[in-house]
Amino acid sequence: MKYWPNRLTWLQILFWGSFWVFVPVILLGNWENPERVLVRSTVVLSGIVLVVWLNVEVLLPHLYFDKKQAAYIVVCTALLVTLVLLISWDAAPWAEHFKRPRNVTNRGTGPNPAFKYIGMAMPYFTALIGSALFEVARYAHRKEREAAELRGEKLEAELKFLRSQINPHFLFNALNNIYTLALTRSERAPEMLLKLSNMLRYMLHDCKAEYVPLSREIEYLRHFIDLYCLKDSRGLKISAQFDESRPSLPIAPLLLVPFVENAFKHSKIEDLEKGWIAIRLSTGDDYILFEVENSIPEGAHSKDDVGGIGLSNVRRQLELLYPDRHLLSLISENGVFKVWLRLALRTANSSHPLAMQTQ
Repeated sequence: MKYWPNRLTWLQILFWGSFWVFVPVILLGNWENPERVLVRSTVVLSGIVLVVWLNVEVLLPHLYFDKKQAAYIVVCTALLVTLVLLISWDAAPWAEHFKRPRNVTNRGTGPNPAFKYIGMAMPYFTALIGSALFEVARYAHRKEREAAELRGEKLEAELKFLRSQINPHFLFNALNNIYTLALTRSERAPEMLLKLSNMLRYMLHDCKAEYVPLSREIEYLRHFIDLYCLKDSRGLKISAQFDESRPSLPIAPLLLVPFVENAFKHSKIEDLEKGWIAIRLSTGDDYILFEVENSIPEGAHSKDDVGGIGLSNVRRQLELLYPDRHLLSLISENGVFKVWLRLALRTANSSHPLAMQTQ
């Protein structure tokens, strides 16, 4: 275990040494007796070096920061008392230089001995308290930074997990449908295969970023709808309107997909008479508005019945990525399930996030 002072410890030793030794010597030193000044300064500086080094390198890390504050106080008190006793020890080599000069006469009964010892202890006491306050502040800052890094790592891991919850049945069905197109030598097979390839690239690579351009999310949604429609050649009742006038608006990747996936899953879109889906996306300079409506088949009447784990995941993503900057409404009524989502974006022109409610 290494106890050699680090750079910050040396800086503290230099500061307190200058404060109690070099500055007083220059300003108040008795230059008629340079030996006395030199010895006193050496003794005081040695004590400060010992106090700061022990406090910063040993006592604080192994007692105070280890939740042994009582032991820390006891040891520090013992250290200060020991230093004062050593300095005032009459048999010490430096004792003569700490006595009052012979040409200085005492008035009355002389100074109170308690003040004498307090004066001796003051340089070491201030160095001890000052270095402790500095190290405690530095320790708190380091712990706060480590906690922030830990929260960031936890958030990133949780987001990666949430984004990985993409329905594998979609990929399986898409591959089967493209395979069918290939068997029938359909001219659409290469196009659909390219769309699936772009979707996978988006999921595997682009989603590593915290935010992506809105145009990439819209492209993914279009490809998702097109590939799903391969399931039924009769034509499904799907309306999709995307505002692409602001393609560079930032949005969290794969944030909107679960709503569309949920609509396909629970609308019974294969029922050409009763099944339908309507998707709308509009934008402003500092917001994105996304709406999805779909039919609810008989037997599914609650939001939970037509929501599922996908919407629970997207709720969590919104809490993590858009805290206090999103409004989400899920309504199930009159045979229709409605999703209404509004995101406030961090742009130069954006106002308070909740101000968008009144627009």
